[in-house]
Amino acid sequence: MIVYTPPSAASHIPVIDLTGSFDDPEALRRVAWEIHKACRETGFFYISGHGVPQALMDGQIEMTRRFFAQPTEAKRDVAIAHSPCRRGYEEGLQILDPGSPPDLKESFMLGRELGPEHPHVRAGVPNYGPNLWPAELPGFREQIEAYQAEVIRIGTHLMGCLAASLDLDPGYFADGLRDPQCGMRLLHYPPQPADTAFNRLGAGAHSDWGSITILLQDDMAGLEVLNADDAWILATPIRGTFVINIGQMMERFSAGLYRANLHRVRNNAADRARHSVAVFFELDHFYKMGRAPTVPANDAFDELFDLTVGEHIEQMARASYGG
Repeated sequence: MIVYTPPSAASHIPVIDLTGSFDDPEALRRVAWEIHKACRETGFFYISGHGVPQALMDGQIEMTRRFFAQPTEAKRDVAIAHSPCRRGYEEGLQILDPGSPPDLKESFMLGRELGPEHPHVRAGVPNYGPNLWPAELPGFREQIEAYQAEVIRIGTHLMGCLAASLDLDPGYFADGLRDPQCGMRLLHYPPQPADTAFNRLGAGAHSDWGSITILLQDDMAGLEVLNADDAWILATPIRGTFVINIGQMMERFSAGLYRANLHRVRNNAADRARHSVAVFFELDHFYKMGRAPTVPANDAFDELFDLTVGEHIEQMARASYGG
């Protein structure tokens, strides 16, 4: 258990402007170097200049609010228990910081909509399959799929930037990007009640499991990140940006050079909920993400290189949900 203490007000999370990096090799090298520095310090950075329309970002937050504002019965109609591939609504099921109470949040999990003809679905690969769609929320599916297409575009580009940040060709991950995973979690964090159980947070301290997380925040602060001095700092919402952080797969790929950093969420507002949308952008389930050939070996990570992306994420998911 990591006992809660208040964060520092100072912030050292950089904003990296992606402008030009989608089609200009020199701009991509500039962005890659900024990402390299951020990943060695906190493992977190904001991105601007990404090209996602502000209206689509605002629409995603509004649709997230509308989903959680539904009656409890409507949300339970699409509960995760009804899904064969861990999609749907949940409340109070996840413990991200072992030893702490369950996280104080509601969430709704989606992914790429895949039918029975997809080879991974036919093979019964975990987390591949259809979404559960709420019946009484007009425009929900259209909004989700439009937003998802944009974050897949951004995630694919960022993986190229991360490869370049380690002196690799931007196309290094091409094999793993032919059929990427794109788990999307809509999140609702209610205000923290005065009588909340000891150390119960919206999301307990944890590092993400996969490659990169693309986070859209509303205007409510609450995300806190452990900096290089082991002090908690606020990832204050900046309109028009996404918060990016690397996960354990990228830390493994860099043999520990990059940090899959601890972070947590606590909604300290007395009367307002916090909403956010986290997209866990991952390479194909069967992709083996061994050590980058440009970084020195590190014995602490060698035993992990035999796991595929999907095997690692499945192990972590089972632990997070108590097996």
